[in-house]
Amino acid sequence: MTSGFVALGMAFLLTVALGPVFIPILRKMKFGQTVRGDGLRAHLRKTGTPTMGGLLFLLPITVITIFLAEATVETFTALFITLGHGVIGFVDDYIKVVMRRPLGLKARHKLVAQAALGLVLALVAVFFLGRQGEVFIPGWGGYLQLGWWYVPFVVVFMVIGFANAVNLTDGLDGLAAGVTVVAALALMAISALAGRSDLAIFAGTVAGGCLGFLVFNRHPARVFMGDTGSLALGAALASLAVLGGTELMLPIVGGIYVAEALSVVLQVLSFRLTGKRIFRMSPLHHHFELLGWAEPRVVRTFWTVGLVLGLLGVLTLY
Repeated sequence: MTSGFVALGMAFLLTVALGPVFIPILRKMKFGQTVRGDGLRAHLRKTGTPTMGGLLFLLPITVITIFLAEATVETFTALFITLGHGVIGFVDDYIKVVMRRPLGLKARHKLVAQAALGLVLALVAVFFLGRQGEVFIPGWGGYLQLGWWYVPFVVVFMVIGFANAVNLTDGLDGLAAGVTVVAALALMAISALAGRSDLAIFAGTVAGGCLGFLVFNRHPARVFMGDTGSLALGAALASLAVLGGTELMLPIVGGIYVAEALSVVLQVLSFRLTGKRIFRMSPLHHHFELLGWAEPRVVRTFWTVGLVLGLLGVLTLY
């Protein structure tokens, strides 16, 4: 656990140190956020805020992990999957911001690239780590045997699901970064308790990088992480869960992401089947804004719920 906190502190300090240098570069290159006109009108003031800020914490995560963590298959796989999603997000952001194509990377291209990275993660788990399709059930101690279904489970539910769930959560100042700090801390504790110091260090760098990013991303945000950051963070958490053999703990410690993604799915299904909406707007955080909650209140509430879920996830080990 100590090594994880050391990694957290180093990633935090490096991210904070890079911010004053990196953010002006993004602003000078005019990598500014474009806010959709059909969204909340209160968010229009955020137009022009530098985006692609995920690079700000991906560099410390990479450097500190390589510097501190043991060179294991798990360490390099987690970094590869995380940075691979960072590349996908960067291309998507670049198309939106620089090329002025609001839809960004085509959905099918994005999903194919994510599926390929998810397949790499699943194959590493099966062929290098000796997984036999078993998934640990938190709070029970037994295992769910998925057999060959384990591969599509990792690809679709873990990687594609959580990468895009974090992306959906990244809609308010500091929301995704703060929730990820808590989720990564929970996975750091779980990894440390399982004796996996390499994964604990990687989780610590993720938590520290996000904590440092919050210095610049808290309300009112001076920089946004963009898809560059959100897709990478979702992939990092999925990698930690799969490589640590704690796949079903992630939906607990990352329950906020699950709720955000489900709100979108339920909203779409309800409207198509009944013509009515369940929420005033999805993802879920926008629903609370339209109920009259101030943005900082929504963020603090989601952070608090995320903290409770993180603690609950760690307790399921016992």
